[in-house]
Amino acid sequence: MKKEFVVIGLGRFGGSICRELSEQGMEVMAIDLDEDRVNEFASIASHAVVADTTDESVLKSLGIRNFDHVIVAIGDDIQSSILTTLMLKEVGVKKVTAKAQNDYHEKVLLKIGADQVVHPERDMGRRLANNIVSNNVLDYLELSDEHSIMEIIANETLAGNTLIDLDIRARYGINIVAIKRGKEIIVSPQADEPIHLNDILIIIGADNDIDRFEKKMND
Repeated sequence: MKKEFVVIGLGRFGGSICRELSEQGMEVMAIDLDEDRVNEFASIASHAVVADTTDESVLKSLGIRNFDHVIVAIGDDIQSSILTTLMLKEVGVKKVTAKAQNDYHEKVLLKIGADQVVHPERDMGRRLANNIVSNNVLDYLELSDEHSIMEIIANETLAGNTLIDLDIRARYGINIVAIKRGKEIIVSPQADEPIHLNDILIIIGADNDIDRFEKKMND
């Protein structure tokens, strides 16, 4: 069964979400105050509407509470972002994800009922910084302020050892949840699984523990 989404704000962030959801076959209503932006997405989204989403009566007329998930991707207008999120929760939208410009904005969004808050610029900056700093880090995903998932390429320090040899969980408090080896993906690898050079290890844990493990790899 297709899920139905609303994307409010069709800038770079909201526009990319709208395109991706549409390409995956989802029903998407795209909303923006800018008529030119709405026209751009008329052939991409299921519906494209020029509307002021800070107006409760407008939201009700669009039947917005019937959608599964609303993404508030409004750009620089923090006031409109906050008012829109508040109105969405007041008219009964079950799940609202909102884009935050800064930590204060995030606190307000969470306080008024946003179910999830994202910081696309900050998170992309952290991912890029991690990739630049370490030759071994392929990708990075923040789970919370203190925990992450990271993809690390196995170097000579790790290659030839089994997971039980390395005893990573006991020594560093992190878990290898999967190993990518060419086209093969080994999920929840066994303790006697050997690590090969250039395997991609998908690890999860506290940021401090991951940092310690990464530094030991590069010693």
